Amino acid sequence: MESNASTTKSWIYFIIWFAIMVGLLVYYRQFFWLALPGVITYFSKGLRLF
Repeated sequence: MESNASTTKSWIYFIIWFAIMVGLLVYYRQFFWLALPGVITYFSKGLRLF
């Protein structure tokens, strides 16, 4: 495993997915759930939870 790996890429992906999620909340509330797995995955990778 890479213990010293940078999490910058994960945080960038998190910000992108979060923006998509907010956009879906504003325009298409029924499709909000489609972006939620990406947000949760990259948030947890950014925090190095897995």
